[in-house]
Amino acid sequence: MSGLSRRAALALLSSACMAGTRAVQAQQPPAGTAKGFGFSDVVQQALALAKQPFDAESAKIPAELSKLTYDSYREIRFRRDRAFWRDGGSDFRLLPFHLGFLHDKPVQLHIINHGNAIPIPFTTSLFEYGKVPVPKGLSPALGFAGFAVTTNLNDPKVQDEIISFLGASYFRLIGRGHSYGLSARSLALDVGGAQPEEFPFMRALWLEEPSRDSTELVIYALLDSPSVAGAFRYVVRPGRETHMDVTATIIPRKEIERIGIAPLTSMFQAGEGDLSQRTDFRPEIHDSDGLMMQSGGGEWIWRPIRNPKALRISSFGDRNPRGFGLMQRDRDFGSYQDLEARYHQRPGYWVEPQGDWGEGRIDLIEIPTVNEAFDNIVACWTPNKPLPVGEATEFRYRISAISTTSQLHPYAQVQQSFNGSDVEDGVVDGNGTKRFIVDFAGGDLAYYQNDPDRLELVATTTGGTITSRILTFNAPLKGARAIVDATLPDGQSAELRMFLRTRNRTLSETWTATWSVPPGDSAARQQPPKNDQGRN
Repeated sequence: MSGLSRRAALALLSSACMAGTRAVQAQQPPAGTAKGFGFSDVVQQALALAKQPFDAESAKIPAELSKLTYDSYREIRFRRDRAFWRDGGSDFRLLPFHLGFLHDKPVQLHIINHGNAIPIPFTTSLFEYGKVPVPKGLSPALGFAGFAVTTNLNDPKVQDEIISFLGASYFRLIGRGHSYGLSARSLALDVGGAQPEEFPFMRALWLEEPSRDSTELVIYALLDSPSVAGAFRYVVRPGRETHMDVTATIIPRKEIERIGIAPLTSMFQAGEGDLSQRTDFRPEIHDSDGLMMQSGGGEWIWRPIRNPKALRISSFGDRNPRGFGLMQRDRDFGSYQDLEARYHQRPGYWVEPQGDWGEGRIDLIEIPTVNEAFDNIVACWTPNKPLPVGEATEFRYRISAISTTSQLHPYAQVQQSFNGSDVEDGVVDGNGTKRFIVDFAGGDLAYYQNDPDRLELVATTTGGTITSRILTFNAPLKGARAIVDATLPDGQSAELRMFLRTRNRTLSETWTATWSVPPGDSAARQQPPKNDQGRN
């Protein structure tokens, strides 16, 4: 353990420090096992924690830190010359985050060295405070807001962040060439439900000190909230595509109606079909542009993300899904024209469940937004049955930070889609009519460019009627453009699906979208506009 010797750490952990940490330490079992401290110890802590009433008082920070503003908090930065592990020969460096502003849940950080879990004491000497007065009298047991880990990701001589844990149970990971974008969470509770969302947070985090030859990082976490306690194990493998294997042990204190497993959180303000939602010169503004899924039956599905006018929740029922994720498929700088945010470099997160996840659904929650500063998109797996109260339920999965989805399956993929535009003169007998345009490319579509008549567009809807199907070869993409017109009665909604095939052979993933016609909407649109009234 470098940056702070074990002897110095133990010296700083005085009786005052131990008094401040007794809320967490009281739940730690004796660490006298032959293998030393490990994930099983964290699971035991979570089981013990779940049997106790939720303690909100121990998750508070001093007022002088909670009063920090956004700008003043940004002045506080970890001193990189004090990074942990910098002298141990490892390529990894550990950099804790300071508490304050919105980051008001203290987490106790530990380094596991030779089987011993050694707490990291808080000290202001680890940070630069800029224009902010250095706080006085803070306890070594204060804790931190979270941490970041750097390594030689893009250059053997340069340290870049690969992962950070900051805020509630949020974390972000990136691969080579990526910029931070969407976030993952360890757990989501009541997101999009009738009850206010509950945000579980980390009470303690442990990191196994990497050796000189370590190519992976092992992290443990103790999670807590009024409704649930949990233990998590994360194994991070940095690279061109950074992978994280997650083991989640969840123990509810009470029955939870909506619990989100492997939740992903992103931002979508405007895409290629959202002219009215653009606020400046940039054509598109989003961290992710679609939800990608592989069902338990093997079907590959693409659902474009939208910025709706009202909260919208779409659910895809399944059993043992093979994968899902929020993706940034469009990686052309010209689609964004943003030199600062670099949306074209944002990664996608692909979740691969392991083991038996049973019956449930993939939920996509889309929340209206007019500001790119706020995440408004959530995707997660929601089990059909509530997890048993007081019992441990385990979920295992892998999250991968990827740049392209082209390697995930051999089929043609959706390149772009424009949906929801009205067809000219499209109001007929009280039905709303919409046109949906989808461009497919890749896979084996280029093979059919000289004989596109062999391609078949399969389009279905759960409501209303499909009135026309048009399929043409898209030469610039060496793919195909599908155009579907559909009608829907007032006050109804429907799920539209389309894919390409030749004879009985599937050639593309399935594009799907929900659309609706508000009550009385089509009748209102049949009335002449006010500025046309009185004309001959």
